[in-house]
Amino acid sequence: MKKKLAVSVVALMTSVLMLAGCGGGASGGSSQGSGGTAGGVFKIGAIGPMTGDGAAYGMAVVNGSKLAVDEINAAGGVNGFTFEHKGEDDELNNEKSMNAYNTLKDWGMQVLVGPTTSGCCIAVSDLAHEDSMFLLTPSGTALDCVKYDNVFRVCFSDPAQGTASAKYLAEKGIGSKYAVIYDSSDPYSSGIYESFNAEASAQGLTIVSAEAFTSDSNKDFSVQLQKAKDGGADLVFLPIYYNQAALILKQAADMNYQPVFFGCDGMDGILTVENFDTSLAEGLILMTPFSADATDERTVNFVKKYQEQFGEVPNQFAADAYDGVYAIKEAIEKKNLTPDMSTEDICKGLMEAFPEITINGLTSSALSWDASGEPNKEPRIFAIEGGKYVVQ
Repeated sequence: MKKKLAVSVVALMTSVLMLAGCGGGASGGSSQGSGGTAGGVFKIGAIGPMTGDGAAYGMAVVNGSKLAVDEINAAGGVNGFTFEHKGEDDELNNEKSMNAYNTLKDWGMQVLVGPTTSGCCIAVSDLAHEDSMFLLTPSGTALDCVKYDNVFRVCFSDPAQGTASAKYLAEKGIGSKYAVIYDSSDPYSSGIYESFNAEASAQGLTIVSAEAFTSDSNKDFSVQLQKAKDGGADLVFLPIYYNQAALILKQAADMNYQPVFFGCDGMDGILTVENFDTSLAEGLILMTPFSADATDERTVNFVKKYQEQFGEVPNQFAADAYDGVYAIKEAIEKKNLTPDMSTEDICKGLMEAFPEITINGLTSSALSWDASGEPNKEPRIFAIEGGKYVVQ
């Protein structure tokens, strides 16, 4: 399907095309059919890897969205109605993510916050498009995550992260020779690498090695590290998830290789890896929109409530999901949506509202969206110092 509506289309045509982008289902007005509920609640589903690899991401998305739902309900709800929340585990598996979607659909889900990872989000977005279901992914970064008009995201896209990373390194003069280790089997990792490589060339950065691994070879990184070391790389760019990054940092230390390591939002969570010596992450730089160590009142309150309810410090995935639910609330209020409306009409209303709203969120004080589904916010760079994120 052709991606996103042009903002210059006249209002009538925009409305027609946006409805088609919601999957082409028939509009049900305020009827109970096609997902409407009579109980006065909006049903919000969340999907992520709550167990296994990536659990630090998936649990954060489910918990962050749940916390926002609880706060909104306690404050009186939205348009006189409340939210009901249900999370499902996809175990970082595309097929299981689609099964989770269908489970939530049978439950009566009207809006989806998730899936958490790019591959799962791409798979589920096909189903959501067919069902005219509004999908807001907190953290699916691949371009194809938002290929349909009914899909928006809270996080930056892969190209945005890769481009911003290369520009930052060039601007700050960090490193003189660069190596990249990435997962060629993962859309998130390979997408960031491709945009980083292109921008690095434009910025005149010298990449001495760019070595891939796959999901079948993600335990031993000695070959990739040796090539980086032999090439004289003093900075290694890791557009990968935190669990593989922890192995890389340990193996680099074992071979007495001590470059600067730089990652993107997938690096968030590395300090929580079980049995990982967090001192190995000292000096690591990462691009993430949120730090639990920030001292502004909004972040402090969020972190306190999250720790009280879930017993751990939230990461940026929790913040993205939390912001996402508040954006959904704002959009519902903007279009006066009600839970007895059809899924198609709720989807259409949210699609129309998102490019019109701006929220003061945890990941941006002025978070807004364009019609392509992409968020408008500035990247933030942190370094790990003394086991904390310090803004750069």
